[in-house]
Amino acid sequence: MNFRLLSLFFLVLAVNPAFAADIVRDYPVDQIAPNTFVIHGPLGYPAVDNQGFMNNPGFIITDSGVVLIDPGSSVQAGRMVLKQIGSITDKPITHVINTHVHGDHWLGNQAVAEAYPEAVLMAHPDMIRRAHAGAAEEWISLMTRATDGFTEGTRAVIPTKSTSEIGTLETGGMTFRFHAPERAHSGTDVMIEVVQESVVFLGDNVTHKRIARMDDASFKGSIAACEIAAGLSANRYVPGHGPTGDASIVAEFQRYLTTLYNEAARLYEEGLSDFEMKPEIVQKLEAYADWVNFEDQVGRHISLAVLELERNSF
Repeated sequence: MNFRLLSLFFLVLAVNPAFAADIVRDYPVDQIAPNTFVIHGPLGYPAVDNQGFMNNPGFIITDSGVVLIDPGSSVQAGRMVLKQIGSITDKPITHVINTHVHGDHWLGNQAVAEAYPEAVLMAHPDMIRRAHAGAAEEWISLMTRATDGFTEGTRAVIPTKSTSEIGTLETGGMTFRFHAPERAHSGTDVMIEVVQESVVFLGDNVTHKRIARMDDASFKGSIAACEIAAGLSANRYVPGHGPTGDASIVAEFQRYLTTLYNEAARLYEEGLSDFEMKPEIVQKLEAYADWVNFEDQVGRHISLAVLELERNSF
């Protein structure tokens, strides 16, 4: 346990008790490989109840420091993540990797930059571009509204290093390979393979026990991302939301995408509109009916699949 960091943290609380409310409540750290840990967030949308924290930050302890993946949705979430890392190791954060542009995964960068200003922040080049083009401020505003102001004070610390320029990160005896599927969940996606640990961080290209929004996504691109991930033959896969598992969680999500898209294509050829095909497709997806946000998203997904089919037909 990093007693120095924890002692400093509690000293700050004693001097400024208001700071105690300026951090997301603790979530447990799960060890999924010898040097790899995940803080599994709750499922669902950002809200007052979850303080806006609902992704899966992960960290890998290397010989020279800690590589942190997706430190959460706000500076308050990032502070909780740093506190939990400090309970495991006193090594510094050397690198932060953000999986995509959606701010529930990366706005916690601020906490890291404040505590470890030398840390290198990395992301897909299009994530960096879109964050600067307005996506960062949109997500800050969204998180503030969703949490009734809990995340106020969060500012965008946008990565500066492109994963495409590096391709592979070698640090502290660990190898991190970046896999960037074209137009998958957001068009800004990076999956991170931790080679020595046989772990893949999937971002939101795969979710488990929770249905993700697909408004920025491509079904065909997302299916291809699942194929890339499965082809890595890792022991453990960490979804952007939901519990970590083996390769079966990739296959399960791919079945959802493939079933919905193929059924939409078949019924579209028969001349059905999106709302007309929904009952039959929902029946085909019965195995996913208990996944969080299924009811909220499945109709929207069918409409988006039809739009994609129409685009591809020209």
